[in-house]
Amino acid sequence: MNLPPVVETESELIHDAKRRSRLRTTLIGWFANHARDLPWRHDPTPYKVWVSEIMCQQTQIATVIPYFERFIDKYPDEASLAVSDEDELMRLWEGLGYYRRARSLRAASQQIVQRHDGRFPLAYDDVIALPGIGRYTAGAILSISQNQALPILEGNTIRVFSRWIAMRSPVDERVSQNTLWQFSQSLLPTSKAALASRDRGPAAVNQAAMELGALVCTPRDPKCLICPVAKYCDANTMGLQSVIPGKVTKTQYESRNEFAAVVRNADGRLLVRQIPAGARFAGMWDFPKAGPPDASDAEHFTRWLENELGGTIELGEVVQTIKHAVTKYRITLHVHVARWKRGSVGVPANYQFATANQLAELPMSTTGRKLLSRL
Repeated sequence: MNLPPVVETESELIHDAKRRSRLRTTLIGWFANHARDLPWRHDPTPYKVWVSEIMCQQTQIATVIPYFERFIDKYPDEASLAVSDEDELMRLWEGLGYYRRARSLRAASQQIVQRHDGRFPLAYDDVIALPGIGRYTAGAILSISQNQALPILEGNTIRVFSRWIAMRSPVDERVSQNTLWQFSQSLLPTSKAALASRDRGPAAVNQAAMELGALVCTPRDPKCLICPVAKYCDANTMGLQSVIPGKVTKTQYESRNEFAAVVRNADGRLLVRQIPAGARFAGMWDFPKAGPPDASDAEHFTRWLENELGGTIELGEVVQTIKHAVTKYRITLHVHVARWKRGSVGVPANYQFATANQLAELPMSTTGRKLLSRL
């Protein structure tokens, strides 16, 4: 069998199973005494672990906890999520960002209902076939909830593992990833006794490694003096913990100007637009807003808005400037008051005038909600 290329290393942990076993035992003991009290750990069903893993992607755990609790209260199982109203789902998710995650959860639940009788599948191939689930997430769900011997690799464990084996190459390179996946697999116990015990098996090992990365083996200034497995860590022995993991390719951020309009009708209601499919924050509601290539400046934005709405737009002064970041963009949003002279033109299907109370019930983009709170 042809194995994928890996980083050549002399680390004892890679070549010595007994050393890995001692590390594993120590790590599990530390986790038993220091694990954070997280709501999805109280009853780690596949559904709850799945929801927590999706929510924790790109999001801090402290932020996730109240969202998770509200989500499980509203959608306690796959069946309730499958029949959820999308607007209600997005309103519940609002503020977590990366809204595609919520839609993927809903789509996957519908697939679970259709193909798996409403029960989360327990076979790896079935799990990874669900929308929004990749290799890490599938392994996390099945190892944590079912104690299956499946490896995991995410931000925390990438850092922890690369320090343990003193891997100096950039962690985003393919050979580095292959090395770390193989090392992650080698850490897991496979004896019948371990696979029969969540406290000693893959469930404990994977969670402990992630927890160590979150609490002790942090990106900057790792707490090596209190680390329970410091003596097994090659980076610590060699004094390289501040330079490992190796540097990854940095994102080149782009500055971008966008424009929004605050338009009121005679009753003081605000004009909002449901963002179309394929656009950022699709399905959410927002004030009329555009950026490049549709609107490069205020005049261009006026023309775009007139094309959207019909009639004539008089763009007024800037009343708010909001700066925020989305993926690789650093965005400055220029918010203008505007007057819409529409004559006999009706409100387009994807627009509506709404009161502030009505908007409180609709899912809004982050900047839309922020702007509403300032008006």
